[in-house]
Amino acid sequence: MTPMTPHPTTTALRAGWTRGRVELIQSFTNGGDLLSHFLWPALMLTVMYFMRDSAFGSQGLLLGTLALPSILGMNTAMGMLSMSQVLTAEREDGTLLRAKATPHGMRGYFVGKVITVSCGLAADLAIFLVPALFLIEGLSVADAGSWLTLAWVLALGMLATLPFGAVLGSVFTSTRAQGIIQLPVLGLIAISGIFYPVTALPDWLQSVAQVFPIYWLGLGMRAALLPDSAVTVEIGDSWRQWETVGVLGAWAALGFALAPLVLRRAARRESGSSVAQRREKAMRRVG
Repeated sequence: MTPMTPHPTTTALRAGWTRGRVELIQSFTNGGDLLSHFLWPALMLTVMYFMRDSAFGSQGLLLGTLALPSILGMNTAMGMLSMSQVLTAEREDGTLLRAKATPHGMRGYFVGKVITVSCGLAADLAIFLVPALFLIEGLSVADAGSWLTLAWVLALGMLATLPFGAVLGSVFTSTRAQGIIQLPVLGLIAISGIFYPVTALPDWLQSVAQVFPIYWLGLGMRAALLPDSAVTVEIGDSWRQWETVGVLGAWAALGFALAPLVLRRAARRESGSSVAQRREKAMRRVG
């Protein structure tokens, strides 16, 4: 009897899982990558330390307490930039071309990158959060509900942002172009209530912020880790968790519909000559 051929999706998932696991292990055993895992959390902890005693408004809330969960949401969204940078770099060095040449290679490649970036991101957030819990007072972390909310916001947030990192990494063909991506993302961070409550901004800026995932990630993290009294600084005096699910879910659905199409289009344009040309340009820049 002829054995059944595995379904292409199953094959891609298995290959992606293996690829992601190997790359994740490498990132935590390589000195340079390991430093990057600790550098950003260390910088954010330094910011939190100096903000920890600053009061906001007349409610008795501390700015550091308000900012800590928002920073978790911001860092989750920044995984989009990590995904974009990785894909752009691997287009330049020919990794994407090699993935294209294997059966179901692009699916497995995408799954592997999602696993690598998301697990690395979760580790970075843990490196930041654990010591921050000892530095910052007033957080609501004593019950299981807080951690459950934190978990689903983190998972849904990564699903909403990482596919768009793949899209950006497919569109921008040079690592130097990544600076173009970072500028609007930093602008969104500035208006999304990360370091200061969004209700302090003009109404039109609040409306712009609510279109994008960064605001909702910060709001979801605040809903998980802040006491109920802190809701008074939010829009409508509400954590709006159903709205958070709806907006992040919509971004996730759009991203997973768009990313495979853009990745396949980028892969079709890859060739040995195009990789060689990009390497030659990179060598000229270094020289």
